[in-house]
Amino acid sequence: MAVFLTAIGLIVWVFPDSNVLDYGYADLGSFFGLAPYVLLFLIPAITMRSIAEEARNGTLELLLTKPIRNADLVLGKFFANWVLVVLTLLPTLIYYYSVYKLGNPEGDIDSAAVFGSYIGLVLFSGVLVSMGIWASSLNDNQIVAFILGVFLAFIWYVGFGAVSGLFGDGMVANLLSGIALDAQYQSLGKGLIDSRNIIYLLSLMAFFIFLTLWRVEKLRG
Repeated sequence: MAVFLTAIGLIVWVFPDSNVLDYGYADLGSFFGLAPYVLLFLIPAITMRSIAEEARNGTLELLLTKPIRNADLVLGKFFANWVLVVLTLLPTLIYYYSVYKLGNPEGDIDSAAVFGSYIGLVLFSGVLVSMGIWASSLNDNQIVAFILGVFLAFIWYVGFGAVSGLFGDGMVANLLSGIALDAQYQSLGKGLIDSRNIIYLLSLMAFFIFLTLWRVEKLRG
């Protein structure tokens, strides 16, 4: 959390190429543009121990012998990590308040786009958490889980969009660019909350939670 807030604070307020004060406009584009790239590394670092460390220390076997459902175990891990990430994002609301007050005239900021971007960040974070939990369930090495989590997040965020450019303007290109998290996030950042974007992101979360549940059931069985 400290690393994320320090890095984002330097980007938004200090570094000359991205800080709001030198930009001259009441806009948080630098924050919302760079925050996902920080989260690509932060969230796998948070989730890498979720199941891998339990398996390594032998406490996973103890958990699996308890009279709790596998779904409760997986969802508990998922929501605990997701809430932690959301709590990490909450202090950044002061950036919005600061820019709102610094605007000329005061309040000259696209609030709809800001809050749409925040919704996108929260849902984007949930997807990365679900990916990280699944990566952590695949082995008992948290470093491997971290690397796999970063790889999955990177592929889904920028990989599909980059590959879509190789297919021109056809159906395959549209499909790949549509499932890229980058496109979903940018769409929400325009301030128009489209239910299709939200349903897709929630479905992706559910998909990786299901994979994690399937993996835990194999470990228990």
